[in-house]
Amino acid sequence: MIDLLIVDDEKNIRQGLKVMIEREFGDACRIRLAAHGQEALELHAQQPANVVITDIRMPVMDGMELLERLRRQRRAAEGPIVLVLSGYDEFEYAKTAIRFQVRDYLLKPIRREDLFEALERASEELEQRKNESERIDLAQDYKKRLRLARLTQLLEADGTEFKAVLDDLSSGEAGLTLPFSLAVVAYRYEQGGSMSREELASVVERLDGPLDRGYEAALWDREGRLVLLDPSPERFARLAELAEKRELGGLLVGLGLPGSRLEDLPESYREACLALKYTFLHPGIHLVDARAIKEGRQLFPPPEEEIRLLGNLLGTDRTCEMNELLYRIFHIDQLARIHISYIEHTARLINEQVLDEVFRRYGEASMEVLKLYRKVGDWNSFRYFHDYFRALENLLVSVNDYIKQVRLAYTENENLKEAVAFIEQNYARPLNMASVSNHVSLNYSYFSEAFKAYTGESFVVYLKKVRIEKAKELLAERELKMVGVGEAVGFENVKQFARVFKELEGISPHEYRSKAHASESE
Repeated sequence: MIDLLIVDDEKNIRQGLKVMIEREFGDACRIRLAAHGQEALELHAQQPANVVITDIRMPVMDGMELLERLRRQRRAAEGPIVLVLSGYDEFEYAKTAIRFQVRDYLLKPIRREDLFEALERASEELEQRKNESERIDLAQDYKKRLRLARLTQLLEADGTEFKAVLDDLSSGEAGLTLPFSLAVVAYRYEQGGSMSREELASVVERLDGPLDRGYEAALWDREGRLVLLDPSPERFARLAELAEKRELGGLLVGLGLPGSRLEDLPESYREACLALKYTFLHPGIHLVDARAIKEGRQLFPPPEEEIRLLGNLLGTDRTCEMNELLYRIFHIDQLARIHISYIEHTARLINEQVLDEVFRRYGEASMEVLKLYRKVGDWNSFRYFHDYFRALENLLVSVNDYIKQVRLAYTENENLKEAVAFIEQNYARPLNMASVSNHVSLNYSYFSEAFKAYTGESFVVYLKKVRIEKAKELLAERELKMVGVGEAVGFENVKQFARVFKELEGISPHEYRSKAHASESE
């Protein structure tokens, strides 16, 4: 659409041009009118016109001054296309119009054909400008994406790949001001898990403005974390301060070592990732600088013997001793100065040598214990270490109680004998595991494991087999119909009875009865 501004001090000419153009071009032109140059400038400031038709001689501000002001405001290639109207066929005006890069110079009275031809040419030029602008935007966008892709490659490249990427990307092409600072940013939820890229970008932009204009480069690493590059480390400190003021506790920043060369980028990135990990140990700290963790970190030997002892304490009444041992294993009193790799390695050892071993030996516990087990198994499920540690404590207490109950259930064979006898006596009633475990006063989850260990069958399979054995006795007799047999042994309907019977015996109840009666006759 042509955004057209008509400037003339004579109202009849303004209105006449407007009517002529609207009849010829219809909705292809949006037309505004001004009585002199000053009014035209004000309208242009509110909404820039891409075509201006202006008279030369006008009060307040004439056409020549208007052209001069428009030229100063923007480069000619970006400014409006100007068509000059004049009743004075004078060479000086023509020369001035050429100097201001006026596209057409039309004499009054204006001929319709000349006006429309001039507007057609203006429309073609606007289309060319648009196409050229789009080509430039596409080229710039491609160049920008290529630059970011190479920088992202450079972050984690090593060996020959690093050299190849570095050769392709000079510091000038990288668009980096040297020396540079690098930060890795993530948002960790209080309940565990991290924000998506889109959410994280939105949070950072709300705090500190657009990423593509505010920083020299904004990249994404393989973990979905935001990597920011900027000449000033104070920029990242400001981001952390803003997060604290807005009470965005999950926004965490790891600041790498400053780099003076493009080759320093991977090392700065690795140090920033390490610094980000240390936010796990310091609740309420939004930014950790790699320089602050470079020296003086305690790295203890793997606590394998203590972890073995921890596993042995499970299932006993020594929970206080177990908790004290857990404090010693993680060196809670020295947590502020401990090396993060020790925490990572110790957490992995506890998963592998204690928790996994428990569930391998004792089977699955209650759903609540399993959910906690799966969460504790990944420390990324927590924002801070103390949340992980409390969850681990709670899990070990739950597992301790679970093992005690399972062991108790295994030793209480009398209870399990009573459960089997109860099933044998009450198979015809609506039975389930809850009612039987309540009858013998055992926890539902523990009863399930103990019953299977005692009988070799799950509760459901065992109950089915008892009922089918009783049904076979009744089928051998002739008194009961098939429906009556199923009901007599506890099945809800004949279809369920027939399905379970065939599942266990391989033949239908009718076939079994026929075979039984045939054998009896022989």
